[in-house]
Amino acid sequence: MLKDQRVGAILPAADIARARDFYRDKLGLEPENPDADDNLVYRCGSGTSFFVYQTPNAGTAKNTQIGWLVDDLPAAIAELRARDVVFEDYDFPGLKTEDGIATMPDGSAAAWFLDTEGNILSLNYMP
Repeated sequence: MLKDQRVGAILPAADIARARDFYRDKLGLEPENPDADDNLVYRCGSGTSFFVYQTPNAGTAKNTQIGWLVDDLPAAIAELRARDVVFEDYDFPGLKTEDGIATMPDGSAAAWFLDTEGNILSLNYMP
């Protein structure tokens, strides 16, 4: 039943105005519902979307919450770094970033950054 349905992410924000500024100024995204006070809806490629809602629980997840698939990971990182987005560096067993990028044995790669609400976001490349 669900395999043919679109999916979207839901992200928490302690301060919806601060989150709106981050997604606009750093990621170049505008909400579909700009007049809303407690939630934001963002449309992305291929009919996908994500929802940001106000809650005091923001920033408590320790896992990646949303990721964008990109064709050129270094170029996407450079573009976001030019907007002052800071990428995380990780050194875990089986996962180490170099210049912000973790490359997997299958050739896929990923880079992670935080939004203003403490949510872990990623850019992903899949060959």
